[in-house]
Amino acid sequence: MDGSILIGLYIFVLALFAGAELISKVPPTLHTPLMSGSNAISGIAILGALMAAGNAKEMNITSIIGMLAVIFATINVVGGYMVTDRMLQMFKKKEKVTK
Repeated sequence: MDGSILIGLYIFVLALFAGAELISKVPPTLHTPLMSGSNAISGIAILGALMAAGNAKEMNITSIIGMLAVIFATINVVGGYMVTDRMLQMFKKKEKVTK
């Protein structure tokens, strides 16, 4: 196995533990801003995946993984914004219905 793959795997595992620890410490009132921030990060992931998928001259494993990354990051961004919008509507004042 190449050394760079091991370093990438090591960083990925550390990021998993750091992310799980960070998210478990966030109070529920800050979940909506945290979700919006993670949506922005997913937007950056889309750009990186487009660059990875777009550089290939022919269809190979890199372009397939890049295409899958674009699809999953797009689903994450759209779903995240839909959930954020729904949560923000819960905080709006409701108008009283007059008879």
